[in-house]
Amino acid sequence: MIEFLKAVLFGIVEGITEWLPISSTGHMILLDEFVKLDVSPEFWEMFLVVIQLGAILAVVVLFWEQIWPFGHKNNSCPVKKDGLLSWCRKDTWIMWFKIIIACLPAAVVGLLFDEFFESLFYNSVCVAIALIVFGIGFILIENRNKQMAVKVNSLSEITYQTALIIGLFQLIAAIFPGTSRSGATILGALLIGVSRTVAAEFTFFLAIPVMLGASLLKIVKFGFSFTGNELMILLTGMFVAFIVSVIVIRFLMGYIKKHDFKIFGWYRIVLGIIVLLYFGIMG
Repeated sequence: MIEFLKAVLFGIVEGITEWLPISSTGHMILLDEFVKLDVSPEFWEMFLVVIQLGAILAVVVLFWEQIWPFGHKNNSCPVKKDGLLSWCRKDTWIMWFKIIIACLPAAVVGLLFDEFFESLFYNSVCVAIALIVFGIGFILIENRNKQMAVKVNSLSEITYQTALIIGLFQLIAAIFPGTSRSGATILGALLIGVSRTVAAEFTFFLAIPVMLGASLLKIVKFGFSFTGNELMILLTGMFVAFIVSVIVIRFLMGYIKKHDFKIFGWYRIVLGIIVLLYFGIMG
């Protein structure tokens, strides 16, 4: 029962921090200091990644109409007017091609150097620095954007070049834990003139193939020989992450229609300082 409650707590933290640009890694590191699951190091490494599948399911459920590329016959934007392709939504397929382009940099580097970067940068100091640096970035860019007009106001206006630039920012998050995948991609999008709402939505959609791929790799590496306790912990964490993610995503999409991201920048700076002080004292 204690491990079940711990899994619930990790699911809550994952569901909140995966979508807010505040770094799920930074929060998981802190939480692990106080609440340790009674599992093997191999399972823990896999759990941190695969629990994100619950968060991903929330995106799929909430944005199903926007991400499903098949519509009814002769939909408003078919690939072709006749045949099987008349059931395909051209605008949605184009969006997915852009998402694939944006995923390529992080996918290639992740497959080749994931363990290397993890061993090099997965520590409290690097996480804290990434939290602070990108927190400052959010504040500076939001202040700058007050004087600038938004260039991209819809997903359809995102070009392949824009998608690639956002993907390069996602690459930064893949290398430096604590950056926050959503934080890096949103910040990159804001930097090149994408509106807050579109930046957030594209970030959500971008997470689907990224997290599915990362989770698959971790599961294959761990193997499928789960104990009953391990399976309960994993499924509980994923389910709770799903429920919390639905609430958080709805909150964030409503929040950014009236507010900017600076509050999250300040939060990251404070959290980064706390991480530095805590691990500096404990170390």
